[in-house]
Amino acid sequence: MKYIIAVIKPHKLDAVREALSAVGVNGMTVSEVKGYGRQRGQAEIYRGAEYQINFVPKAKVEIAVSDDQLEATVEALQSAAETGKIGDGKIFVLELASAVRIRTGEHGQDAL
Repeated sequence: MKYIIAVIKPHKLDAVREALSAVGVNGMTVSEVKGYGRQRGQAEIYRGAEYQINFVPKAKVEIAVSDDQLEATVEALQSAAETGKIGDGKIFVLELASAVRIRTGEHGQDAL
C-alpha cells in the first residue's frame, strides 16, 4: 500500500477530485495549508503598493491506495493539478505499513 500526499493550488481541487474518481480512488482527505517552495512566496499589489506574501495558500490532498493503483493515481493527480506555472505543487509517495477500518476492524488493503 502507498500513501500519497499532494500539495496543489486550491483552485485545482475540483479537477483533481474528478480525475481521481475516474481512476477509482474511493476517498481522500483535504486540508487547507500554507507554504512556499523555490519561489519563496509571491509579490502582490494592493492599492498600488507591492507587498510580499511569504506563505502561499495551497490544498493538501492525502490518499491511501493499493500498489497496483499507484501509477494511475499519480498520473491523474499530476495531469489534473498542472497549470504549467510556478507553484503547481508537489506529489510525495510513501510506503504505508498498515491501515485499519475503524467501523469493521478490517486490516490492510481491505480497509482502503
